[in-house]
Amino acid sequence: MFLRARFGMALLLAALSAGAAQAEDVADFYRGKTVNIIVGTSAGNDYDLRARLIGKYLQKTIPGQPTVVVRNMPGGGGIVAANHLTQVAARDGTNLHALMSTMMTLQALGNPAVKFDTREFAFIGNSTTAPNVMAAWHAAGINNFDDLKKRNAIVGAPMGTSGALYAELMNGVLGTKLNIVTGYPGGVEVNLAMERGEVEVRASNSWASWKAGNAEWIADKKIRFIMQVGLTRHPDLKDIPLFLELASNDMDRDVLRFVSGETAVARTLVATPSLSKEKITALRRAYDAVMADPQFLADADKAKMDVSAMTGEDAQRVADAIVNTKPEVLARARSFLGDLVK
Repeated sequence: MFLRARFGMALLLAALSAGAAQAEDVADFYRGKTVNIIVGTSAGNDYDLRARLIGKYLQKTIPGQPTVVVRNMPGGGGIVAANHLTQVAARDGTNLHALMSTMMTLQALGNPAVKFDTREFAFIGNSTTAPNVMAAWHAAGINNFDDLKKRNAIVGAPMGTSGALYAELMNGVLGTKLNIVTGYPGGVEVNLAMERGEVEVRASNSWASWKAGNAEWIADKKIRFIMQVGLTRHPDLKDIPLFLELASNDMDRDVLRFVSGETAVARTLVATPSLSKEKITALRRAYDAVMADPQFLADADKAKMDVSAMTGEDAQRVADAIVNTKPEVLARARSFLGDLVK
């Protein structure tokens, strides 16, 4: 019995020693390195600003304290950057990506431009579960969904983004007659187009982003919120209908629920495929530490940046469920989405 106890203690000490050695190996790898956070949008929007703030704190929490820099790689509504992560970026833990929320949806629908599989990415963490919200410029005279349905409204939505997808589904499923303009590189440019009167509606923007970047528009009632995309109504938007609530039958409701699930992982940071378990764990716990840092939370609050954090493990499960949606629901969605999935 004494020998078994000694043997057990030896195993425990060996495990603790191995764990410490692995942690030290990760720190040794990152020390002196540069970690890139690739953002698939132009600069100045919530994806970009959020990545820059989180990156500032990740420099302190990743073992070895590497330098973290943000690189913008707009194109294809985020597909270009996601393809880069899986096809070009070094798979050693020095490349992270602020994955755009539509990537799981577009993969599930079979968009041919998609060369990645989000199930192979290592999900590091998600900073907000805020819904996406469609908004109309106050001068357009569109105050709610009923008003929108009566008009051939001009809607701005960069190609391949959630806004383009929502607008197409609104035309197909809900009977709207939206004229969708997709020639904008990002949401910042769509907002400018609304101010100039080029478009009347921005098809989608995260509620967190509206609050962070356009608080004065909300306060001055320069925008009217039409609908929100999520699985439950946000406490700030109790009177704004959910996208899926606007459907008239169960199958269409399932389609809208499928595209609404992405908002739960709307601001997720991921790493390349084929990363070691030790680095994935280290990056996840570093991200968790940022989300719990009082100074980070204070800076986020100062920037009016909503934080409702989710671990990488939980974000991975949500994302995988979207990609693994039932074939009959995907077939119904494809019937409405035309060029977005061809």
